[in-house]
Amino acid sequence: MDRLGGSCFIKEMTMNKKSYSILAVAVAGSMGLAACGGGSSDNKSGGSGAEGSGGTLYYLTKRPAEHLDPQRMYIGRDLSNLGRLTYRSLVQFPVTEDKAKADKPVADLATDTGKMSDGGKTWKFTIKDGVKWEDGKDITCADFKYGLSRTFATDVITGGPNYAIGFLDIPKKGDAPAYNGPYKKEGQAEFDKAVTCEGKTITYKFNKAWPDFNLAVASLRAFDPYRKDKDKGDKSNYAIFSNGPYKLQGTWKKGTGGTFVRNEHYDAKTDGVRKALPDKIEFKEGLTNEIINQRLIADGGKDKSAITDRAIPPSMYGQIKGDSQKRSVNVESPYVDYLVPNFNKMKNLKVRQALLAATNQDAWITAGGGDKAYAPSYSIINPALTTAYAKNPAFTDVPKGNIEKAKKLLEGVPASEKNIKFTYSGGTPTADKQAGAMKDNWEKAGFKVTLNGLTDTYYDVIQNPKADGDVFWGGWGSDWPSASTVIPALFDSRLNLTEKSNGQDYGNYKSDEVNKMIDEAAKKTSVDEAGEVYKQIDKKLGEDVAYIPLEIQKFYYLRGSKVTNYINNPATSMYPDLGAVGVSK
Repeated sequence: MDRLGGSCFIKEMTMNKKSYSILAVAVAGSMGLAACGGGSSDNKSGGSGAEGSGGTLYYLTKRPAEHLDPQRMYIGRDLSNLGRLTYRSLVQFPVTEDKAKADKPVADLATDTGKMSDGGKTWKFTIKDGVKWEDGKDITCADFKYGLSRTFATDVITGGPNYAIGFLDIPKKGDAPAYNGPYKKEGQAEFDKAVTCEGKTITYKFNKAWPDFNLAVASLRAFDPYRKDKDKGDKSNYAIFSNGPYKLQGTWKKGTGGTFVRNEHYDAKTDGVRKALPDKIEFKEGLTNEIINQRLIADGGKDKSAITDRAIPPSMYGQIKGDSQKRSVNVESPYVDYLVPNFNKMKNLKVRQALLAATNQDAWITAGGGDKAYAPSYSIINPALTTAYAKNPAFTDVPKGNIEKAKKLLEGVPASEKNIKFTYSGGTPTADKQAGAMKDNWEKAGFKVTLNGLTDTYYDVIQNPKADGDVFWGGWGSDWPSASTVIPALFDSRLNLTEKSNGQDYGNYKSDEVNKMIDEAAKKTSVDEAGEVYKQIDKKLGEDVAYIPLEIQKFYYLRGSKVTNYINNPATSMYPDLGAVGVSK
């Protein structure tokens, strides 16, 4: 999933998710696991049970949400927050800090965690009785089917995950699926065969085994239900129609935020995981990292009941001591930050190799705050995914770069090819300082660099194949514990590249060889076997300079003194878990 927030954007996770076979999890799912009672908050800040129930929680942030439409959301922070507040899934992950439990799905809107058959090519779920939308109407099988259908309208429902497009058993029409979504309805009969409803039971039929499908459902909002009568296409981007414990009060205003209050039609007895402790949660967008953390250090008034997804700026590290130190956490995220050359413009392999050789990871990390902000990275795959991770041999020079090597590679290259624009998520002193450090090193090698820091939305800009830039910054974390949610999501051109969108392939990379290897990995029946193939794919990506790893970000967060039950959950990408958090009186 995309990453935004943190010291320069967002990330971190000390998490080292437990490696396990996707088949083992799927088999457990096919046996129909029951929900785990009330869940575990594993509280470390003094609250438990109903302590902290009531009151108002404040969520302070800078970066506006790009999408709040469930089928369009793909930023980890927003997936985490809305999955706990307003959007329920067939299954969900528990509220816990226990790494051994965090990735084990439990029932949510479904009666169990799903029943798998046909070697993982068919999944069935039955919807619980008594689950309702915020207007009191029952959630139906048709709502789940309609929600998923929206993913196929790639000209309208942009920005979200595209796993369904690759997995659902729908024939192709050229390179695209024969079905194009519920608005144009071309190929509707094909979709109706792949997703069927019988009473309260929904059945998904895939064209290949998807044994960890229930992990995808728990991780992403794309498989959540959506009421057809509430759908206004692109205009629904910030319209939240809730089936969770909270509902949006009034409207969400981009750049300002919104307020969530209790949903009177939510029945906690049908949930068993979300604690839903505060009476109200107010999101405040548009604040700088510095202002947010100054307020949290001061810990006055409403800020005593505040949390954030914005990391402490390096310039403020010296102020974190005593009481504020006790209210801080510093954990590794699941996110890897990286650079992608734009293959629509930077077509010369020697130029990409020179860019790689001139990239100084240490300078980027130092400018961003050092080891409180980052851990080194040698692959786009997080080391926590142990079955697929290996240091990529293409990136041995990345820690400090190799300017002389870069200069040699640029010999004879036309000046026009050495003029590059670096597009990144800017707007903070830390982000701009890091971009400046990158520019300095590239220019030492002979590039002429223009910095293009975007300060409003980011991913929706660079997902346009015609986006302005020769090199883009990106951040990514696995959608669930498998490299199948990293490599294909970012580099399978068949899933990503269309006339109007590059999906998550921000560099517009296309390789028939890599696509073929991705298909080979998909045929493997265990994460261990697939992992070996992904290591080889990663090596090929390095040879093509399809990306350049920068670091694994850490989350260095503060919270107010009245915040209770605070946890950073591996299942919520190490963001504060709003399924647990409360505020004391």
